[in-house]
Amino acid sequence: MSVELVNISRLVDGVTTIRDVSLKLERGTLSVLLGPTLSGKTSIMRLLAGLDKPSSGRVLVDGKDVTGADVRQRSVAMVYQQFINYPSLTVYENIASPLRVQGKPRAEIDSRVREAAKLLKLEPYLDRTPLQLSGGQQQRTAIARALVKGADLVLLDEPLANLDYKLREELRTELPRIFEASGAIFVYATTEPSEALLLGGRTVCMWEGQVLQAGETPLVYRRPDTLRVAQVFSDPPLNVVGIEKKNGSVQYAGGIAAPAAGLYAGLNDGDYRVGFRAHQLEIANGIPGRHAFHATVTVTEITGSESFVHLERDASNWVAVLPGVHEYQPGDVLDAVLDPDNIFVFDAAGRLVAAPGAR
Repeated sequence: MSVELVNISRLVDGVTTIRDVSLKLERGTLSVLLGPTLSGKTSIMRLLAGLDKPSSGRVLVDGKDVTGADVRQRSVAMVYQQFINYPSLTVYENIASPLRVQGKPRAEIDSRVREAAKLLKLEPYLDRTPLQLSGGQQQRTAIARALVKGADLVLLDEPLANLDYKLREELRTELPRIFEASGAIFVYATTEPSEALLLGGRTVCMWEGQVLQAGETPLVYRRPDTLRVAQVFSDPPLNVVGIEKKNGSVQYAGGIAAPAAGLYAGLNDGDYRVGFRAHQLEIANGIPGRHAFHATVTVTEITGSESFVHLERDASNWVAVLPGVHEYQPGDVLDAVLDPDNIFVFDAAGRLVAAPGAR
């Protein structure tokens, strides 16, 4: 089975929420819709499900145009951010409910419910009601009900957003196994780059209703086509600084000059913007071949295994993620160090022209 969006656009009250989106989804694949709130992720899912109709473009299933088809005519299941379970029914009956609606035989219902419960580690809780479960178990129940339906297309709209940290981490590590075992087409929406990286599959980067880039998740992360894609796929936010390449040297915004070494060496003379993720920025002194900037600490967040050091330089805010505990104080002046071989360089239009390992 395949599902395809062809040049889809949608207007709501005169406002364009989706702009000329084309996507093709194949059976057995996972596609992660990654983007900030209001980037169009849920709108895409509703169009895929048949809950909304596009203003222009077509929705194809196995090449057949189903643009106007009602959701009830499509083989689709959806899991939302909020746990949606029947509070008066047991876990068993919650999972079984779509099969009872389909009129499946009792033996088949029992077999499929127990298979889904085993996959989602819900076997000990089948006789409980949702209110007797933890948040993670409630969301597992919702996912099991979606899987047991046997839908060809399963849509998960930020399904872990309302769970606490430990439950999110637990389910994130299990979801790829669940997806692989199902064999359906999965589409998963998230605002978190780390979640996209953990889930793998393909990532579709979205911004203001447009698809900026789509491809295998590691490739999109390592080679963002544009500055905007790099920003969408960076958390903490991408650090950015302007440069001018001229006569074998690089002039950074704010007055720092350095030899055009590393990725800068192959650039034509002109103006560029350099992006680097928080883990690409170091705090050190006197490392040969590195470019150093005096920056002032504004705040340090210590998680235990890492320290997030927020810096201010030339009216720009940067973040460095350092391993271990670093107790820098607000007002401390540090050398923020950049490796010219470990950066992203974008031209004046925001297109990628150089990236680590790409020369």
